[in-house]
This record gives sequence, C-alpha cells and structure tokens, in this order.
Amino acid sequence: MRDSSRSLIQQFLDHLRNGRRLSSHTITNYQRDLSRLLGFCQREQVDDWSKLSVSHARRYVAQVHREGASGVSIRRYLSSARSFYRFLLSQGLVEANPFVGVPAPKATRRLPNALSAEQAEAMVSLEPGSGELAVRDRALFELMYSSGLRLQEVVSLDVTDIDRTDGLVRVTGKGAKTRVVPVGSKALEALAEWLPLRSQWLQSDEKALFIGQRGTRLGPRAVQQRFSYWAARQLPGTPVHPHMLRHSFASHMLESSADLRAVQELLGHSDISTTQIYTHVDFQHLARVYDSAHPRAKRRTDRKSKAEEGS
Repeated sequence: MRDSSRSLIQQFLDHLRNGRRLSSHTITNYQRDLSRLLGFCQREQVDDWSKLSVSHARRYVAQVHREGASGVSIRRYLSSARSFYRFLLSQGLVEANPFVGVPAPKATRRLPNALSAEQAEAMVSLEPGSGELAVRDRALFELMYSSGLRLQEVVSLDVTDIDRTDGLVRVTGKGAKTRVVPVGSKALEALAEWLPLRSQWLQSDEKALFIGQRGTRLGPRAVQQRFSYWAARQLPGTPVHPHMLRHSFASHMLESSADLRAVQELLGHSDISTTQIYTHVDFQHLARVYDSAHPRAKRRTDRKSKAEEGS
C-alpha cells in the first residue's frame, strides 16, 4: 500500500474523533480493524483503496474466518470497512464500496453476563467507614447500576449533568447522542455523601463529577481498577467487570417491567434488537412460575403429589 493509503486511514480516524465525536475506545477499534484490512491489501498487492474489488472483500472475509475470527468479530470488521469506504466515497476518492452486500458468517449472539439482584446490591453497597475512596466508589457504582450507564459515560459526566432535585442525569452516549435518565434514591444518597468530599479534593476548576484524590477527572482504567478491588472483597470468586452493572440494570428492569421500549430509551440503544438480548429467560424459573400460576399446571402438580402419596 502507498503511504497515501495509510494517511487516508488517519484522516478517517480524525473524522471519527472530531466530526462524529466518537469515544477513544471506538476509534481504537476502528484503527485495529483497518490495520487488519491494510495488511490483507498488502498481501494481495492492492496498492490503492480504489483497486479493492468485491472479490477482494469476499476473500478478506474468508481469510479472517479461516484465522478463527468469530462471527461477531467479522461483522465488526465489515462494519469498519464499510464505514471507511463511505468516508472515501464522500471524499470522491473511490467510485464504489466493495463491502456493501458482502455477508458475514451467522453469529450466535452471546447473552451478556449479569449479576443477580443480590450480587448487584453487594457490589454497590460498600460498607460505611471504609475510607474516603469508598465514598466516591459507592456513588460511582450506585449511579452506574441505578441509571444503566456505560463506563465511558459515567467518567464523562460533569457535576452540572446531575439534577439532584428532580433525580435525573444527562448522559452523552455513543455517537454524541444525549439522553436524560432517572437516578434512583440510593444513588442520590451516595452522591450527597460524595459531593462534599469532591469539593475537598478539587484542585482547580475541574468540572468532572468523579475525580481522583489529585483533583482531576477519573479515567476508565482507574474505575476498572477500583471495581476489581471491590469485587475481590464484595463478591470473591465471581468474575465481574464494570459493564456488568449496566447489563444487570437492563436485565433487572426487564424482569420487573417487561417494557422493552422504555429500557431501550434508558440504555440509549439506537436499535431495539440490541435491547432484546436482555430478554432471555431462565427456563427453570419460567417453569416454576408456570407451575405456581397456571390453574391447569396446579392441578397437574396436585395430582402428581397425590399419586406420590399413594405409592
């Protein structure tokens, strides 16, 4: 590939960063995916993006599939490639998008790991008297679970994004889309404890809601480390990560309300099919509910009990 081809990837990434205001994590994924595509082009001796054909695109999918990439990963590679070519088309640098219509292997969608209600409560209900960091961490975890926030969303919050009077938080999610979601009473209580301590730690005019002891905005990596620290104490032996609080929020909301559209809005999903992955049901639980609620099932259970008594 020519050097100009590499620079076009950088221009595209700059467009994502400055034009579409995507998160650094998302941009890193695009960069990794397009580096993989660039390596394929070099092996295929394709020296210009305009020379990549539909046949090349299909071979690219076949190759990454042979290398063991999952269906989900291949779908992401294709999505990154299509987005890149849409950018090239908008700049008049290519005449067609060779990845349009190229299918990916069918992917079985993995169900997200969620905590039980008891586990989630243990994870966010940090013991009083555990120190100043625990005060901040409790407010952080309670807010993530209360409002279903992504890790990047919670670290991006400013103090002005919280409306404690009305119990609301204004969140900037993927694609710079803003949504307003409720904040639960437990999270509001935890925030009320945290904000005076935040004022003590503040060193400048930092606007971040969650800061470190040096007075600067808390980053995703720092939150992950604190989450691991508390997980080892609150849920020993259970593999957990910060995003599980969002998964748990979605699962518990749907279990209680079954209002898919409302949960979609709360989570900030643009496609309801993304929300639908949380509608999985524990079939043993379903059977128990059926047996206890359905009149015909009750009779069947009663007959079974009587038969066992007579045997």
